[in-house]
Amino acid sequence: MVESQSIEYKESWRDEYLKWVCGFANAQGGTIYIGVADNGKVVGVKDIKKLMEDIPNKIQSGLGIVADVNKHTKDGKDYLEIKIRPSAFPVSYHGEFHYRSGATRQQLTGIALTEFIMQKTGFRWEDVTVDNITVDDLDDESFKIFRREALRSKRMTEAELNISNEELLSKLKLLSNGKLKRSAVLLFYGDPSIVQVGSYVKIGKFGEHGTVEYHDDLEGSLISTADKIVDLIYLKYLG
Repeated sequence: MVESQSIEYKESWRDEYLKWVCGFANAQGGTIYIGVADNGKVVGVKDIKKLMEDIPNKIQSGLGIVADVNKHTKDGKDYLEIKIRPSAFPVSYHGEFHYRSGATRQQLTGIALTEFIMQKTGFRWEDVTVDNITVDDLDDESFKIFRREALRSKRMTEAELNISNEELLSKLKLLSNGKLKRSAVLLFYGDPSIVQVGSYVKIGKFGEHGTVEYHDDLEGSLISTADKIVDLIYLKYLG
């Protein structure tokens, strides 16, 4: 049997193959065989007993789903079968969304990701809630910056801003059933990469020949990062 939309062969296990599990779960499901070469020939796998314990735990903790992991033997060689069912909800791996298309794994980004999230949930990507972060985990300094700028720009009054952080998030429609939306995490959480990998800003100064003379990477909530960008450009790059 050759690799296909629903079958993937791997000669040994690597934790990065959780991306393949993620891809199958987000598509039509499928099966990964560990200890099988690309041509479908069983080559066997070592430490199979340990893998039968580790792989299910890594799938559950890393992806939040359950997959069947079964041991098989052919010609005296042991190999594993990982059966992944299609998920009714989007599955992510460290904030990345993967999808099985044909015999390939693709990482969904941009418009493709937005359409995928809406198809699965009926919600836009930014409106999906986050389970492991609460309002108390958000960055206080980001709220101070938001209140300062909202008042300065006259978008909100002092009375409208003189409420708790949770009430403010609710007023901004960044909460759903008491849970933070991804948009809230991006705006107010100190490490927004937890919901979107690559959530940082890079600023650089280029020389005459297109070489980078120096650069800065800014990380943190989008609100605090935006505030730092303005100061950094004026003090360092335009000074």
